[in-house]
Amino acid sequence: MPIVEAVILLVVLVLASNIISHYLTFIPVSLIQIGLGLVMALFWQIEIPLDTDWFLLLFIAPLLFNDGRRFPKRELWKLRGPIFANAIFLVFLTTLLGGFLIYLMVPKMPLTVGFAVAAILSPTDPVAVQSIAKRVHLPENILHLVSGESLINDASGLIAFKYAVAATVTGVFSLSQAAGDFFYISIVGLIVGAVLMLLIQFMRDVLRRQGINDVIFNTVLQIMTPFVIYFIAEDVFHASGVITAVTAGIISHTRNNHLIEDLPELHLVTEKTWDIIVYLLNGIVFVILGDELPTATSHIIKNAQFKTWQAVAYAFGAWVVLLVIRVVWIYIYQLVAQWRKKTEKASFRISLLAGLSGVRGAVTMAGVLSLPLVTASGAAFPRRSLALFISAGVIIISLVVAVITLPLVSPDDAQPLQTRASLSDMDADDLVDTDEDEDSDVPKAPRLTDDQSRIYIMRLAINAIEEHRRQENQRAAYDLILDYQFMIRRMEAKSKDDGAIQRVANDEVALRRVCLTGERQAIERLFEHHQISKTGYQLAMKRLARSQRRLNQADQASLTLIIHSWWLWLKHTVHRIIQLARHQRNPKVENERQLIDRESAKAAIKSLSKYLGREDVATAELDKQAIYHLVVFYRNRIERAKSDDSFSREAYATQVNKLRIVGLGAQRSGVQTLLEAGNITWQMAGRLRQYINYSENVLMMGEDEE
Repeated sequence: MPIVEAVILLVVLVLASNIISHYLTFIPVSLIQIGLGLVMALFWQIEIPLDTDWFLLLFIAPLLFNDGRRFPKRELWKLRGPIFANAIFLVFLTTLLGGFLIYLMVPKMPLTVGFAVAAILSPTDPVAVQSIAKRVHLPENILHLVSGESLINDASGLIAFKYAVAATVTGVFSLSQAAGDFFYISIVGLIVGAVLMLLIQFMRDVLRRQGINDVIFNTVLQIMTPFVIYFIAEDVFHASGVITAVTAGIISHTRNNHLIEDLPELHLVTEKTWDIIVYLLNGIVFVILGDELPTATSHIIKNAQFKTWQAVAYAFGAWVVLLVIRVVWIYIYQLVAQWRKKTEKASFRISLLAGLSGVRGAVTMAGVLSLPLVTASGAAFPRRSLALFISAGVIIISLVVAVITLPLVSPDDAQPLQTRASLSDMDADDLVDTDEDEDSDVPKAPRLTDDQSRIYIMRLAINAIEEHRRQENQRAAYDLILDYQFMIRRMEAKSKDDGAIQRVANDEVALRRVCLTGERQAIERLFEHHQISKTGYQLAMKRLARSQRRLNQADQASLTLIIHSWWLWLKHTVHRIIQLARHQRNPKVENERQLIDRESAKAAIKSLSKYLGREDVATAELDKQAIYHLVVFYRNRIERAKSDDSFSREAYATQVNKLRIVGLGAQRSGVQTLLEAGNITWQMAGRLRQYINYSENVLMMGEDEE
C-alpha cells in the first residue's frame, strides 16, 4: 500500500478509535485501536511494511523526548533514588531473570530472544500507571515511585532490548564488552543529548535577538529537535539515541521555563502541537500492532512446533513472570522504607496493586515491531513471530486485567482506564500528583471540578454583561448571554446525575408549555384584530405546532427522532429560503413577521410571569436557570424583531466585542477568587486562564480580520 494512503488510513482509524472510546468508556482506547488494526488486516488485507531504522526514529525519538519534557519534579525528585532503582535496576533484573524464565518456559527460544522480550516488556505506560495508581488510592510514596519510574524506564528498557537483539543478530555476546559499550553509549548519549540541546537553545536565543522570533518557526524547530538529535547520536557518535532523546527533553524542560513569561504564545502553540504529535504516534503504534497480529498469529498457527493455545499460554506465563518480579520488588522496597524511616507496615496488597499498574504501552509496541527480519548471517530472526505474539499478548493481557480488576478494587470510581494513547489534551502537570496543601491540619475548601469552575466564571460573565446592558446594546447583550447559557447548560448536563437532569428537563418542558400557550393566544388575538394576514397566521401556528411536537418528544432521545428533527429543520430552512426569494424581502411580509415575533414573545413572558405568581405553583422548587434562560430567550427575540432600519451591523459587532471583553474580565477575576478561596488548584487555575486567553485571542483575531 502506498505510504501516503497508509498514513491517511492510520490517522483516520486513530480518530475513529477515540470516537468509539467515547461511547465504550470501559474499554481502553489502546485495545480499540488494536481491534481496528486487526479489522484493517483481516478484511482489507492491508499490511504496513516496517523498517527498523525509520520506525525507531519516527516513534521512539519523539515519544521519549516528550517523556523528558514531562519529567517529574517536586515530590518525585525527593524519591529520585528509588525511582532510578526501579527505572534501571528493576528493568535489568526483569530483563535477566524474566528473560531466563521465558527461555525456560518456551522451548527452542534462544536465551537472547528471551532477554529481548523481557527487556522490551519492562517499560510501563506512564499515563496508565497514573490512571490506575490514583484510582486505587496507593500510598503517596508508592504512587510517586511508580509514576516517576514509568516516565523514565523506557530508556533503560530499550537499551537492554537493543543489546539482546544485537546479541541475537550477531551471535556474539561478551559481558565485559557489553558493559563497556553500555557505559560508552549511555555516557556519550547523555553528553550528546545535553550538548546538542544546549546548542539548539543557544542558536534559538541568537536568532531571537536578531528578530527571528516567529512562533511557527520556533515551534517547527522544537518539533524537529528529537529527530535531529536522535539521528546524530546514532549515526555520528554511535551512542544511544534513546538516552540522547530523553536527556534533550529534560534539558528542554528545565531551560524553557523563562519562555512562559517571555514568549507565552510559543509555549502554548508548542504544547498543543506536541499533544497532537504524541496523540497520533501512540494511536498509530497500536493500530499497526493490530495490523501485525494476523501475520504473527498465522505463523504461530502454521508452526508445527507450537499449538495456538500454547502460544497464548506462553504470553500469559510471560505476563505472570513480569508481574511477580514487579510485585516482589515493590514489596521489598516497602520493607526497606519501613526499616529505614519507620513508615507504614509493608502491604502485599499495595505491592500487588502497584504491580498491576504496570500496563505496557506504545514504547513497548514500537520496540517489538522493530525486531529485524534476518540476522547478520542472512538467516531468519529466530522465533520473531513468537516474540511478537508474546509481547502483543502481554500488552493486551495487562490492559484487560487492569480493566477487569479496577472495578473490583475501586467499585465507586467509574472513571475509565487512561493510557498513553488516550492522552490528547492533558497538561504535563496532570501526570504527577502534586499535593499543594502541605499542612494537613488546615481545613481544605471544597474543591470544584473543571466544569463546575467554568460554570461559576461563566455566570460571573453573565452578571457582568447584565450590569453593562443598556437600551442601545440589548440585542448584543442577550445574544451573548444566550451563548453563555447554552454552554452552562451543556456542562451541567455532564456534571449532574440522571435524576437531577431529568428534574431540570421536566421543569423546562412545563415552563415552555406555559410560554407556548401565551404565544398561541397572542397570535390568535393578532389574527382576530386583523393585524396579521391569514398566511402569516398559518405560518406562525405551524411554527408553534413544531415547537409543541418537540416538547412532546422531549422525553425520547432515539436516533429516529433526532434524524426526524434534523429533517424538519432542513425542510423549514429550505422553505424559508424559498419564501425569501419569492417575496424578495417584501417589507410588508417582514414587518408582519417581526410583529408576530415581538407580540408572541411579550405574551410568553407575561404568561410565564402570571404562572409563577400562582399560589398552586411551587416556584421555589423550580430550576431558576431554566426560568432565566426562557426570559432571556424571549427578550432576545423581541430585540431581534425590532425594525431593521435601526439596526447597524457595525455597531452591533462593536457592542458584542465590548461586552465580550467585559465578560472575559469577569471570568478572569472569578478564577483569582476561586484560587484564593482554595476552591481550585494552581493547575486548574492555569487551565481556566488559558481558556480565557484563548477566547481573548479569538476575539482579537476577529478584530484583525475585520
